[in-house]
Amino acid sequence: MDIVVHEAQTDAAVLECKGRLNMVSAPAFREAVAKVVGEGRHRVVVELSAVDFMDSSGLGALVGCLKTARQAGGDLRIAAPSDQVSMVLKLSNIDKILRTYPDGDAAVSNWG
Repeated sequence: MDIVVHEAQTDAAVLECKGRLNMVSAPAFREAVAKVVGEGRHRVVVELSAVDFMDSSGLGALVGCLKTARQAGGDLRIAAPSDQVSMVLKLSNIDKILRTYPDGDAAVSNWG
């Protein structure tokens, strides 16, 4: 999986992900989020429109990253999930915990 980090605000970042979020890529994804949070950007948006597959390992990584961001006083949001990712989020009821937005800009601009 490819991850490109965009700084959205001084305390926010958008991670644009492409590929598969599964047991192979989940550790690198966790590291990318931990690095961003460690650099002081506690508000994390994960843009998933180009993620064509996510399994339970990817789901676990998202929840773990949510915990990392919240422990630092921030939050994690999902932007533009692909159809497959949306289905996994809904089937697991994680869509009730992770807020989903139509795009990264909407996710960032809705922080109060």
